[in-house]
Amino acid sequence: MSISATSMQPARIYINLRRFNLVMGVFHLIQGIAMIVLSSSFSITLSTLYLRAVVGNGSFSLEQNLQEAGSIPFGPAVALFLLMSAAAHFLLGTVLYDWYVKNLKLNVNQARWYEYAFSSSLMIVLIGMLVGIYDVSTLILIFGLNAMMNLFGLMMELHNQTTPKTDWTAFIFGCIAGIIPWIVIVLYIGGAAQSVNTEIPGFVYAILISIFVFFNIFALNMWLQYKGIGPWKHYLFGEYTYIVLSLVAKSVLAWQIWAGQLQPT
Repeated sequence: MSISATSMQPARIYINLRRFNLVMGVFHLIQGIAMIVLSSSFSITLSTLYLRAVVGNGSFSLEQNLQEAGSIPFGPAVALFLLMSAAAHFLLGTVLYDWYVKNLKLNVNQARWYEYAFSSSLMIVLIGMLVGIYDVSTLILIFGLNAMMNLFGLMMELHNQTTPKTDWTAFIFGCIAGIIPWIVIVLYIGGAAQSVNTEIPGFVYAILISIFVFFNIFALNMWLQYKGIGPWKHYLFGEYTYIVLSLVAKSVLAWQIWAGQLQPT
């Protein structure tokens, strides 16, 4: 493995990291509350497209049956992934601190990957909805694939505790799982671009580009960690980087959505 062991790091480094988590929790919490307070009533209606039997005049056929399946208010949904991160940071800085440090000394942060599995998956689902993916089943699959990408990140850290050199299998599988939702999103954008009188707002493209870049920087951060390049040879540098990337990515998405669709009316 290329990541230097962190078991001998001075206690003050972990204390500083504890404070850093609490500060990041405050930043996420403030933005989450702001999303709820400032957001408009903008929502997106979800749908299902299951089969139904059509019987008539001696014939029988199966047809797709488009039905509404409720709506998602975007303001609270955006606030939710910010509040998820806030809760995770507060827990790591308080009641889970000892467990957090114990894992960091093993070059693992289980809490990070579990939190990302929910918060970043909600992010990618909301992005999908903005480009026209309203089918509940498709959104569940997108959520699940993105969650698996993050759980492969956890597997990467756990597996490489016992390998003489870095095994990249989990990293590669995670990248494969993570790219599939983006392929679906691009297909929907392409389909909309070919439709008559259909134009996706410019702010959606800004969201797609910025968040896609951030998602890939997370993978780059892990790659640099396990390659031991520069300051990334110390696991805790990568941990700080993950925390900052999480705050920036979630903040950028939240305020871009607000600026484009959630301004008070």
